[in-house]
Amino acid sequence: MDVINEKVNTITSKAKEDRFQGHDYYQIDELLQDEHLLAREAVREWVKSEVSPIIEQYAEKSKCPTHLFKGLAEIGAFGPSLPVEYGGGGMDEMAYGIIMQELERGDSGIRSMASVQGSLVMYPIYKYGSEEQRRKYLPKLGSGEFIGCFGLTEPDHGSNPSGMTTNLKDDGDAYILNGAKMWITNSPVADVAVVWAKDEEGKVRGVIVERGMKGFSTPEIHGKWSLRASVTGELVFEDVRVPKYNVLPNIASLRGPLSCLSKARYGISWGAIGAAMDCYDSALRYSKERIQFDRPIGQFQLTQKKLAEMITEITKAQLLAWRLGTLANKGKATPAQISMAKRNNVEMALKVAREARQIHGGMGITSEYPIMRHMMNLESVVTYEGTHDVHLLITGMDITGLNAFA
Repeated sequence: MDVINEKVNTITSKAKEDRFQGHDYYQIDELLQDEHLLAREAVREWVKSEVSPIIEQYAEKSKCPTHLFKGLAEIGAFGPSLPVEYGGGGMDEMAYGIIMQELERGDSGIRSMASVQGSLVMYPIYKYGSEEQRRKYLPKLGSGEFIGCFGLTEPDHGSNPSGMTTNLKDDGDAYILNGAKMWITNSPVADVAVVWAKDEEGKVRGVIVERGMKGFSTPEIHGKWSLRASVTGELVFEDVRVPKYNVLPNIASLRGPLSCLSKARYGISWGAIGAAMDCYDSALRYSKERIQFDRPIGQFQLTQKKLAEMITEITKAQLLAWRLGTLANKGKATPAQISMAKRNNVEMALKVAREARQIHGGMGITSEYPIMRHMMNLESVVTYEGTHDVHLLITGMDITGLNAFA
């Protein structure tokens, strides 16, 4: 019994260290540029030093490590593909995806903190805002001085954003904003919120709402079993007076928020690969260390089957993301193509996490290993930014030309 305990203690003590190594079965690194590899290395090292040592404790306590916002800014995780002059990283879409992959390898909640800030807050201000709005908000968001959130989903309108009831009424030099948004990442700690609401003509407008505006509150949502290290809340607007110069002037339709979602979904399609690789990496290592019947469990055919299928699906997802990245760099990635990648890669990551949990046996349900945390996180990722089934129908509509939502 002492020998068995000694072996288990050896394995669990090793598991507390971040010994992750990348997995590139098809040598996709050869297709990447030096700036992509450098960005990946920098973010990977940051995750190992700043995220991995603390993430299990924060997830267990359901607390968000808000001190990491500054670190995320320092490694260029906020708006990596936006221009440097507006607080972004000045990199391409491939680099953006790779950064999201490395962050989600640490935790989906950490990647959410970054992707919301960059893709759902900075991006719409850059794309649809005035020059004054860009200069006022983007440098502070890029540096982490301001934290942002994105308000689209409502309590009664998730997959159908066109049904939103949050509204704007003209009041001279301002609009009066009323309504509520639900499931909003970063909202309880946000300084600014990019909120989408219908004006009196029924047009969807984007407005920048600032912390401290009278009638604006951000209650936190508690009791989550997923994304426990990410802070989530509501946005409540009770006769909030928003100056008209806070309205995004260059968009007046649902196309605005949907384009932001495409940007975020692209990042998720990469990010999910990171979660899958972390689960696979842990399972592969464990299979070589865990001894049963006088041999490592990795020597058994069924374990090898699981591992071989996991790396196969990860490799397919890597190729899908890489091709999508090359299209995105050329401005050719369509929303439907992004939907396919998001749906496929998140489903893949969930399956990998579940198989990895089986390889770890009973230890797979403990916080000694990252498996259950990733698995629970991915249950949110498979739903947010468009549910699994909605993305399937987006692909269906794209290939048939027939609208199943009508």
